Amino acid sequence: MIVLIVLVVLVVLFSVTCVKIVPQAEAAVVERLGSYLATWSNGVHVKLPFIDRVRPFVSLKEQVFDFPPQPVITKDNVTMSIDTVVFFRVLDPKLYTYGVDNPIVAIENLSATTLRNIIGELDLDTTLTSRDTINSQMRSILDEATDAWGIKVNRVEVKNITPPAAIQESMEKQMKAEREKREAILLAEGEKQSAITIAEGEKQAIILAAEADKQKVILAAEAEKEKQVREAEGEAEAILNVQRATAEGIRMVREAGADGAVLTLQAYEALKSVANGRATKLIIPSEIQGLAGLAASLKEVVADDAPQGTKGA
Repeated sequence: MIVLIVLVVLVVLFSVTCVKIVPQAEAAVVERLGSYLATWSNGVHVKLPFIDRVRPFVSLKEQVFDFPPQPVITKDNVTMSIDTVVFFRVLDPKLYTYGVDNPIVAIENLSATTLRNIIGELDLDTTLTSRDTINSQMRSILDEATDAWGIKVNRVEVKNITPPAAIQESMEKQMKAEREKREAILLAEGEKQSAITIAEGEKQAIILAAEADKQKVILAAEAEKEKQVREAEGEAEAILNVQRATAEGIRMVREAGADGAVLTLQAYEALKSVANGRATKLIIPSEIQGLAGLAASLKEVVADDAPQGTKGA
């Protein structure tokens, strides 16, 4: 009875060891009597005891390896340290298992030699500014070389480039000089722009002042013209009023039936007003002289008609 129980336990143990469960995103390479038999994907699988052997599981997920910095020499003989990061996936577990011994070490060594070859063709300045070019060239070379190992290199990134301390100090001085140069250029441009703006403002102010003066002159001329026009209109109106008054007076005299003696007296009155002027010579028309003679005759007539007592007086 005990022997039977022992046999049952042994059979169960053997059965358990023959059952293999492969997780998701992993694969298992199975060998039978030392030769490749099959590649198991995720799921439950059963092997033959003592005949089949399952190799360590191979991860099918994308893997990332950060390799230590590698010393490289540029084209202009500058030694620097560069470390890279490689992203890859296993596409064929069989080739990954049998293609190369220790694939991670192989990729590390291959990336180091490839990096040295690429940097050896570049100078220092080009190396510092050509990370994308270095990344693409390394990815292409590594991807082609690892096809035989069942590995697909998806991306290679240059993580850090460390030049020598003397080169770093020189670069820092150069960067400081460039920053000071840019600062001086910006200050000069700012002062130039400020001077241009001030000059434009002064020019605009002069133009506006000239326009204002011109407008003042125009307005003054127009005002003076308007004044002269109004004065001329006033004088014309005054002359017209005088002429109207004179005409009205003559009309009223005629209507009153004034005779020649009255007209003569009015002529004398006019002559008197003329004599009150500053002129030293008077030119009297012949008609006025005739009127003067007529006035003398009238005076004599008046004197003859007066009473005798009055004459003596």
